[in-house]
Amino acid sequence: MGYPHTAAKQARIAVACDLATRQEQAAAGVPADEPGAGVGAEIALARRESPARGARLLGLAKALVVEMPHTLAALQSGQLNEWCATLIVKETACLSAQDRAAVDEEIAADTGTLAGAGDRTITAAVRAAAYRRDPQSFARRASQAMAERTVSLRPAPDTMAYLTALVPVAQGVAAYAALTRHADTLKSSGDERSKGAIMADELIERITGTPGGYTGIDLQLVMTDRTLFQGDSEPARLTGYGIVPGQWARKAVTGELLAGEGSGAAATGTPGPKDPDTGAHGSGVAGNADTTRFNVWVRRLYTAPTNGELLAMDSKARLFPPGLRRFIQVRDHTCRTPYCDAPIRHHDHIIPWHNNGPTTSTNGQGLCEACNHTKENPGWTTRTLTRPGQRHSVETRTPTGHTYRSTAPPLPGWSVTSSPPVRTPVAGLAASAEARPRRRRREHPRL
Repeated sequence: MGYPHTAAKQARIAVACDLATRQEQAAAGVPADEPGAGVGAEIALARRESPARGARLLGLAKALVVEMPHTLAALQSGQLNEWCATLIVKETACLSAQDRAAVDEEIAADTGTLAGAGDRTITAAVRAAAYRRDPQSFARRASQAMAERTVSLRPAPDTMAYLTALVPVAQGVAAYAALTRHADTLKSSGDERSKGAIMADELIERITGTPGGYTGIDLQLVMTDRTLFQGDSEPARLTGYGIVPGQWARKAVTGELLAGEGSGAAATGTPGPKDPDTGAHGSGVAGNADTTRFNVWVRRLYTAPTNGELLAMDSKARLFPPGLRRFIQVRDHTCRTPYCDAPIRHHDHIIPWHNNGPTTSTNGQGLCEACNHTKENPGWTTRTLTRPGQRHSVETRTPTGHTYRSTAPPLPGWSVTSSPPVRTPVAGLAASAEARPRRRRREHPRL
């Protein structure tokens, strides 16, 4: 996280930048309910962090510089690192500015009171001091936390993922106890899986309602035709996760993952209709008698042999049609803002539609919701830098005049060190365990 004195200096610079931006926005007539809009995103770009991280860094800086001089002094002198300062700010976030300053003075980190203390010790000391100042704030904090319950998904190594639920403690304990009882019952009956594996399998089955977890979903896999049909080792890309081994991708398509690794489940080929979005052929049913049958839809994608760029398709509509949205989703993979890996939520016109920006793949980019809103703030501009033979590239200019470039990642089958492949088709796969067939074309449900 850098040297402490550097972090203190960065905090002061961030606050000065925020103040200057607010003054400029006030002079320009920006609505009073939007002061400082976009500052956190600028700080994120300057520090090469995600926009969400930039907003947190700005909040930390304002708390330290404006309300917590003792903690800032300890950070400046090296008695605290940036993470410990963050813990102190976090534990006093529910207090008023006056009470927060009082806790800062009571803790007096700049006098060495926290020397040698670990994260838990610091958190406990600050939390106790904050509670003494305003016990009611903790009740309000608990109510607010209740409203912030959520579920998130993060990639983990080796084609695994962390599925995390933030829930009230009573519900969390009850859910964990139910999974534990189920695992204990199966273990006593001779189940050879580990207790944790049983709990994980049961959790997925209870949520999805299907053994293995495939139930009416789209698993969008992008891989080369060589990986799909010829057993090539070129890795594939799973939307929302990232790179996965080619062997794993083939098992996902053929249904082997439904029955577990090494089950040998074979795929049965059932031809299907055309994709109404793209006109591409190729739907099949994967699985066997022991597993849930699910459908595999193969869409042909074509990449440039020199750089791995997904080739273009155009539209004259104002809103991106489904086929073009899917195209941008596959090409960009995640939010195109530099250092932001958030999932794509908005399909944005790089040159705004109201400024005669066309609805094309070249003028389109995938953004998360926060970055799309930030882009609309005064002083922010974007333009396409793509040239023939290059992957799609976007330049973002901030109100301070700094520019940042974002280039779409290459699709599987291309690398900087390898020579251009002889063939350019890339098979884009959307595999799902569609357990409930749709009313139309019941015999061949479309994914």
